[in-house]
Amino acid sequence: MGGDGWSRAGAYQPDLAAAFQAEQERELAEDDHGFGDMTMAERWQDPDWQEYIMTGGTGSVLDQIRVVAPDDDEEGPFMRPLTDDEVQAWCPDGRPSEAEWTDALASGRLDYPDRAAGNCTTLYDDSKPTRVAYWGVTAD
Repeated sequence: MGGDGWSRAGAYQPDLAAAFQAEQERELAEDDHGFGDMTMAERWQDPDWQEYIMTGGTGSVLDQIRVVAPDDDEEGPFMRPLTDDEVQAWCPDGRPSEAEWTDALASGRLDYPDRAAGNCTTLYDDSKPTRVAYWGVTAD
């Protein structure tokens, strides 16, 4: 198996880690994937959750543990924000709209990360940050 790509945009917060946690909570409210009322921290301590993620996953922000620094190259199920240079490679002004992000993913100008990883970046409307883009690949 080679992992499945997924993408979605969520609510903006200046702190990308806080935005990521809020998006995880929103995802959990929609579907707890059979794990009940556990927090994300409890899930990542649960061997059954780890097995669930590493053998199929949810195809969402629930598949990553936390946000790491843009220059972090540690392997694992982490969400990594793009660097400014990475954003400018597919959006020269560095302030992508949701449509530009979607088009960059669809056209291959923006790559999906490796398996069991996610990326994120801020999206803009009229030069104002409005959303956060998340995309990744399941571990399976």
